[in-house]
Amino acid sequence: MNYAYLKKLIQKIVLALFLITFSLPSFSQDSLATTSEIDTTIINTIVIRKNQEKIRHIPRGAHLTNPYVSFKKTKPLAKKYKRFRIPSFWIKKNQLGIRVSEVAFVNWNAGGNNSISGLGSLKFERNYKFRYVQWDNELELRYGLNAQEDQKLRKTDDNIRMSSTFGYRRDTISNWYYSVKANLRTQFSNGYKYPDRTTPISRFMAPGYFFFGAGTSYITPDQKFNLYISPLTLKSTYVLDQRLADKGAFGVKKATLDTNGNIITPGETVFVELGFLLTNTWQTNIAKNVKMKHRLSLYTDYLTSFGNVDIDWELNFDLRVNKYIKANIGTHIIYDDDILFDEVKENNVVVDAGIPRIQFKQLLGVGVSYDF
Repeated sequence: MNYAYLKKLIQKIVLALFLITFSLPSFSQDSLATTSEIDTTIINTIVIRKNQEKIRHIPRGAHLTNPYVSFKKTKPLAKKYKRFRIPSFWIKKNQLGIRVSEVAFVNWNAGGNNSISGLGSLKFERNYKFRYVQWDNELELRYGLNAQEDQKLRKTDDNIRMSSTFGYRRDTISNWYYSVKANLRTQFSNGYKYPDRTTPISRFMAPGYFFFGAGTSYITPDQKFNLYISPLTLKSTYVLDQRLADKGAFGVKKATLDTNGNIITPGETVFVELGFLLTNTWQTNIAKNVKMKHRLSLYTDYLTSFGNVDIDWELNFDLRVNKYIKANIGTHIIYDDDILFDEVKENNVVVDAGIPRIQFKQLLGVGVSYDF
């Protein structure tokens, strides 16, 4: 016999009798005698569930029923939002910088000369990167002047530098590229050994340096570290001023003179070398609003003076006050075996051509920098 079924049947019968008993109308003799209204009592049914269903949707908390939106921590966009901007693999950077320093004296007991200095710079970058190919292009222009009381204008900085590097890698994981690099460096105007202003010691494309070679590059994904190694680089030195070329300035072959000092064979205006080139650029933040920029170039010639390394090293620290105001501390060191100093002459005849020396420049300034 199925006792479980019988038990459930008895429970259902008892429940039905209970409901019928309490749901029937009850009549009272007094009520029947005085009125014809029927007194009705309704008992709500109590439903007891053995298994409770799980809650599928969790209601919002009491503190979220009236949400509050705050924009106190919202910052504006650094650049203007372009809704329909077309995707591009080019990265463009344009920077304009102006630095000015001034000293003025009025009845100053310690003495001194009034002076003002200005330095302007322009920098353009056009870098392309997509999968296996990376192409970096950079143009940097700098020019500075200084004016002092009772003196004429003097040049403090003069530089034109163009660089282009094309790299190709075998896969998208490696940071090593097969690279081809071209670099051109010269100046805008004449350079003098002050206070002499009649005989320039350098001019536009005198000298001018052009490097072209092939090698390998290691470039990090953020492009802040770049190491270029070229075992085969052609270096061309241009001296497009015949007077300087006849003197053999900057390593070119000087003119051949007779006993009276007359030129028999003019000096050459181009000097070509073949050697090993290593360059490195690195920039990093060493503190809040303090960025370090480093550029190093090492070159040695295979044919004439292997082991004599030409050094070109720039180290700069940019201290940014806000979006536009920036301070700069920098040094620049150059050593070139072909640039000689302390020339000795006797009766307008060069007795000693001189010796190479380390060239050092230090820069400190505060100015305005604008990126566009």
